[in-house]
Amino acid sequence: MERLRRRLALIAISILAILAFGTAGFVLIEHYPLFDAFYMTLITITTVGYGEVHPLSHAGRIFNSFVMFFGVTVMFLAVGAVTQTVIELELNQYFEKRRTKGMIDKLQDHVIVCGYGRVGRGAAEELTHANVPFVVIDRDEDRVERVMKAGMLGVLGDATHDDILREVGIDKAKGLIATLASDADNLFLILSAKALNTRLQLSARVDEETSEEKMRRAGATFVLAPYKSTGHRMAQALIKPHVQQFIDFTANAAGPDVCIEQLSISTRSPFADHTLGRMNVQRELGLIILALRKADGSMTFNPTSEQTICAGDHLIVMGEAQGLRKLEQMLTGAAA
Repeated sequence: MERLRRRLALIAISILAILAFGTAGFVLIEHYPLFDAFYMTLITITTVGYGEVHPLSHAGRIFNSFVMFFGVTVMFLAVGAVTQTVIELELNQYFEKRRTKGMIDKLQDHVIVCGYGRVGRGAAEELTHANVPFVVIDRDEDRVERVMKAGMLGVLGDATHDDILREVGIDKAKGLIATLASDADNLFLILSAKALNTRLQLSARVDEETSEEKMRRAGATFVLAPYKSTGHRMAQALIKPHVQQFIDFTANAAGPDVCIEQLSISTRSPFADHTLGRMNVQRELGLIILALRKADGSMTFNPTSEQTICAGDHLIVMGEAQGLRKLEQMLTGAAA
């Protein structure tokens, strides 16, 4: 699209230049009135053949010969350039759609990001950072073009339509992020997505606090109000600046490789049905276990070393990436 804009701009400038050149020449050489000079130039370069507006002198005919040559050349080049660009765009879009469809068909356990506004862009950046496969849906062609240029998968369409959701493989997806323009659109999207895939984890953005409960009743797993949460963080930054700094540190991985991960305990892990103290992760791996989420959904903050972990539980752990990878191998049984 940007290439088409550049070509159209160049064509427009060229045509305006030849029109200005011809108009000025007929005014100066033949003393035509301004509009007659413009009209004479226009019918000359478009080769409509209406004849001379006023009889031309010998000098005027010589000048008009140059206008004919350069003007008709510019017009032919303009038509050719537009035709070539349109054909290229059609072919590129056809092959791009085929390539995108092929890549989407291969996705498994991916996330669908609906809407590529400010919140959607943030979600896409986080998913990219975490190496989670995802596809973006947006109704705005320019936004989808930005998605594709950034090397991500994007589909042009209305995310509230079932056929678009099926096109991005909602039946194989593990999650959906609803960041459409209004709460009503997000609510309708949640209902549609849940009907197509009952196992789907759904995260929705809301503008109005009154919409939160509606989203949850519709099936949203997580409901976030960005304006409300931003207000809380701004107030906390003034009231408890050190706490807010720590939260920013953990959320944005301000350290060299520091991040927070959730790691699941597999049945193959040698540490299943044993205490946390047996792993000794803080001394050997330099990690901090922040919380333990049991398989029944209960959460224990700062679990003690005597806490027993079982298959299906999740550990919320903070530390450097290398230590986190080693712990993941231990919990999945890959390092056993």
